[in-house]
Amino acid sequence: MELGLIKGIGVKYLEILEKMKIYTLDDLLTYYPFRYQVYRLSSLDGTKVSVTVKGIIESLPKTVFIRKNLNKMEFRCLVDNLVVKVVIFNRAFMKRYLTVGKEIVLIGKYDEKKNLLTASNILFEKLVNGKVEPVYHLISGISNKQLGSIIEKALEYRNEVDDCIPFELGDRYEFISKGEALRIIHNPKNSEELKKARLRLIYEEFFQFMFKINYLKYKYMANNVGVSRNVDYAKVKEFIEGLGFTLTIDQQQAVDDIYTDLISDKRMNRLILGDVGSGKTIVSIIGMYINYLSGMQSAMMAPTEILATQHYDNLVKLFEPLGIRVGLLVGSMKKREKDAIVKQLASGDIDVVVGTHALISDGVEFSNLGLVITDEQHRFGVNQRSNLQNKGHLCDVLYMSATPIPRTYALTIYGDMDTSFIKTKPSGRKEIITVVKKEKELKEVLFKCLECIKEGHQIYVVAPLIESDEDSEVNDVNLLKEKFEMAFNGKVRVGVLHGKMKAKEKEEVMGEYKEGKIKILISTTVIEVGVDVKNSTMMIIFNAERFGLATLHQLRGRVGRNDLQSYCYLICNQDIERLRVMEQSNDGFYISEKDFELRGQGDLFGIKQSGDMSFKIGDLRRDYKILLQTKKDAVKFIEDNIGNGFIRYRVYRKIMKSMAFID
Repeated sequence: MELGLIKGIGVKYLEILEKMKIYTLDDLLTYYPFRYQVYRLSSLDGTKVSVTVKGIIESLPKTVFIRKNLNKMEFRCLVDNLVVKVVIFNRAFMKRYLTVGKEIVLIGKYDEKKNLLTASNILFEKLVNGKVEPVYHLISGISNKQLGSIIEKALEYRNEVDDCIPFELGDRYEFISKGEALRIIHNPKNSEELKKARLRLIYEEFFQFMFKINYLKYKYMANNVGVSRNVDYAKVKEFIEGLGFTLTIDQQQAVDDIYTDLISDKRMNRLILGDVGSGKTIVSIIGMYINYLSGMQSAMMAPTEILATQHYDNLVKLFEPLGIRVGLLVGSMKKREKDAIVKQLASGDIDVVVGTHALISDGVEFSNLGLVITDEQHRFGVNQRSNLQNKGHLCDVLYMSATPIPRTYALTIYGDMDTSFIKTKPSGRKEIITVVKKEKELKEVLFKCLECIKEGHQIYVVAPLIESDEDSEVNDVNLLKEKFEMAFNGKVRVGVLHGKMKAKEKEEVMGEYKEGKIKILISTTVIEVGVDVKNSTMMIIFNAERFGLATLHQLRGRVGRNDLQSYCYLICNQDIERLRVMEQSNDGFYISEKDFELRGQGDLFGIKQSGDMSFKIGDLRRDYKILLQTKKDAVKFIEDNIGNGFIRYRVYRKIMKSMAFID
């Protein structure tokens, strides 16, 4: 049903809910609390971390505005027959509700010596001792209470939401109904019923995911007819020997996997999963060469124009001397340039093309597309990847990801693909020395910068934000540019790169950095993926505590791409112990394990998935056993119900129909 038909959801709230990506009843009821606040009344006690007490207001509040975005409100309150001073920050809007004689509930820290209660929250309603209140992630314009009230109204229609657990599995595990689970998750009476509701909803979420993964595999295997290629491996070997370096054992194994896939009559569906700097790109290039020898075209899709252009430059150097024609297709190109490339692809005058989402645009046709490669595959949705694949007939598909995750999770999550792991790094590369520093120790780091520049090398500096509030303690790109220009008296060229810049501006900055004209490049995480400037030997990451370990490892991988000693400095003011893991290891798989241990699933790949794997209630690490069980159950369910091409569950017919693009 439409959200606008639910009582209490007017135009204002519809707009706010849309900003929260809540469009349907299902979206609203599965917008789960991220935690629960249990209110237990206590007495004033200076030894407790937090107290929850009833009080009666004794004086009108006074408000002091300390600085922008910071105000303090003070008043007296009678609590447990004692008049205490109450202070609360950034709640000036409450002032009109705080009238003398009114009973309120105060939550906060009590200092007995000062007889001061510093409140973190004030409640105005009557409080039932032991009340459990769900707490939701919010945006500006809606309060927790308002969202809770909207969800409460929506729960009246909870039985209209699809139950996606097959009947026999629901009976086997004695799950409560979907409607009951939704009611409990938003309004639990006790921990026991909450546990049952969570288990049921986690299982359903994982089961749906595993159904999709294994249905993809089922459909792929059922229709796995590919184009077998007659390619002489001696020619492939000759190309590899002409590269000027020796492949690592893992790289060679990955090449052998790809060659075997391409000469078979089955379609390739392979993921190359490797650490940063492990050499996945050259493996994919060899795959393109094998495909070229069979007379077919190859297409590589990259997530950013910077990365696509970088791949293009490398392909031109390797392929054009061999007469292999290479093209580039990105969004920022002029229409005339795009039209020329599109025409050449359709006529077969381009053998290999690299580009961004522009490759899947309407009107882009290929003469004989045989191999599709997706770089940083997790940054594209299933639809986007498949749209490129469908530009050809019986295309072989190769995915690459430089974001390592624990092997066991990878084999489960990428269960519909064959996987080649690359762990060993090219010989001659030194381990990156990583050091955690507090911001007050920045002077030492600046001296190391000076040494680096004197040696003719270059430096990346990463900021967490493009711009921040005036009073924020977080460094932004522009602030760091000012600091570094001041530190070097304007004698060192400092450049800036971030996502809000126009494509042409980014290209110019990266071009000057590659040419060595810019010595220090201040950037956001836009440089995280694939940017390769071998002369860069130092990475400095500010406010490192704001990043996950996996993201820090990705960023660190932009240096150490040659035989020179490289350094990474993590500048922070807190959470230092967690960052020590980065000092201890350069192994991305080990770091991803640690990140999982310390942060849970979080956002596994450093960014939100494009609809592939964004769990609302399940946590891959915490609930891994449930994930494994749903994998077994989903495989059995597919075998038992889809073998004859028909499935009796309406909800799964809907899911299969939504996935029809893979056929």
